[in-house]
Amino acid sequence: MKMKNGKAIKRIKLNHRWVGDGEPVFIIAEIGINHNGSLDMAKKLIDGAIFAGCDAVKFQKRTPELSVPRHQWDVQRETPWGRMSYIEYRHRMEFGLEEFKEIDRYCRDREIAWFASVWDESSVEFIEAFDPPLIKAPSASLTDHGLLQRMKQTKKPLMISTGMSTEQEIEDAVRWIGEHPLLIAHSTSSYPCRLEELNLRMILTLKEKYPHDIIGYSGHETGLSPTWAAVTMGACFVERHITLDRAMWGTDQAASVEVMGFHRLVRNIRDIEKSIGDGVKRVYESEMESRKKLRRSPSSEENPWETGVTHHIQIS
Repeated sequence: MKMKNGKAIKRIKLNHRWVGDGEPVFIIAEIGINHNGSLDMAKKLIDGAIFAGCDAVKFQKRTPELSVPRHQWDVQRETPWGRMSYIEYRHRMEFGLEEFKEIDRYCRDREIAWFASVWDESSVEFIEAFDPPLIKAPSASLTDHGLLQRMKQTKKPLMISTGMSTEQEIEDAVRWIGEHPLLIAHSTSSYPCRLEELNLRMILTLKEKYPHDIIGYSGHETGLSPTWAAVTMGACFVERHITLDRAMWGTDQAASVEVMGFHRLVRNIRDIEKSIGDGVKRVYESEMESRKKLRRSPSSEENPWETGVTHHIQIS
């Protein structure tokens, strides 16, 4: 906790970066499952996030038999590897120990933080072994209090996403988590999300309702401007999916940002941070020359509001 203008500001330290009000926005490139089961593609996406200037990349980790409802296991699905059952597809997309060891090494060598959304208790244990700076519960798991409890046991800061959730469900989750470092991401769980359903004012609502937690934004829209708007509304962190090509196969690709777009997203967020200021009006040194040259200071005789002289203006 630090003080600014006499007010307490909540911060959380993630690796070597403070996150919170008054700090630079923590920018997360969600790789998620956009690697399509390819470690080589995952590395290219990490490289893209580094090029764009992101602070972290995020993956997803599931135990398919625990996270996929039983009635969906045998549903047939068309995939790049042919037609297969949904449970087989989920296994095909899932990285195991060797892949995550290589991801961990790759990110550490390149000095970018990585973490994951975890969908079940076994996945918490799996990811915890890599000592990530934080751990996230996806929107679909916000009401899984058993999972939240297991996440708390890691002693890591927690991030929750609020898509597909009611205000009461969010409140229940926050209460269940209790006194624990918490980041709350406003989100709408549709891919891609319609602009009229983004409801960015919820960022302000969450900041007012949960003043002791870190509030951010997880976006699934097409385009970049809503994410920039989220930053101006006080989002302390932002998360967007990253892809090599939005036309690639995969459920999240269309709602993702390509590498050059991500570079622009980050660059403009940093410009917004510089330009927002603190709301205190001041005259800057750079203005002084113009002030001396252009500022007109009328004498009292010339100022009718000071002399009491009334000037009548006729409008025809």
